[in-house]
Amino acid sequence: MHALPHLSPGDWAALLIFFICWGGYAWFAERSPHGARGLTRTTQLYRLDWAYRMLERENRVADSSLIGNLVTSVSFYANTTIYIIAGLVAALGASDKLISVTAELPFGGVGNRELLEIKLMLVLASFVFAYFKFTWSLRQFNLLSILVGAAPQGQPGEPGIDAYAQRVAGANNFAGDDFNRGIRAYYFGLAASGWLLSPWVLAVLACVILLVLYRRDFRSEALALLHREEAAAPRDAA
Repeated sequence: MHALPHLSPGDWAALLIFFICWGGYAWFAERSPHGARGLTRTTQLYRLDWAYRMLERENRVADSSLIGNLVTSVSFYANTTIYIIAGLVAALGASDKLISVTAELPFGGVGNRELLEIKLMLVLASFVFAYFKFTWSLRQFNLLSILVGAAPQGQPGEPGIDAYAQRVAGANNFAGDDFNRGIRAYYFGLAASGWLLSPWVLAVLACVILLVLYRRDFRSEALALLHREEAAAPRDAA
């Protein structure tokens, strides 16, 4: 807390933009009515389809392999985040050397030691947040594997099948959404590192990350492909 008086009005403005971009986009993509056509919530529909197809199959080796691939991806990010956190903690211990290095940058120095530490803490907090999301996602994918192992076999409309499909898809959605939040924290963690150069670099990078995320979640070719497949399903069924 003793470092807060060292923050300039520009620092506070950049921090405000940073958190508005991060929190505002998370709400927009996950909670707002406009987010229903985004990549995150469109993928949830396919997870429900996957759950129904899984319950129809007697042999679920393919489903187990798919879940194993998802767990491997989340584990990779969780392990990588530990190394990033360790590096940032080491940087906090070497703040004096960082001050001397950044003082020669064309954008100007990072200020005194207290100011540098609070800037590093923002980056550290972003990746700590990501780590918690990745590990919680990992636990929920393990829960999903248990649900798949205990799943009955049946067709949609049979007693208990619809409810179980919703349960499996729900666990998959929870795990996948937390994984997405961890990835989003990575993006904004990179933006937070711009504060080491200038508060305006932090603000600009936060806005750039916001645009990149929006384009990938709402204007990407991957989303268009999912919507094309969704639109083609009734014609194929007919």
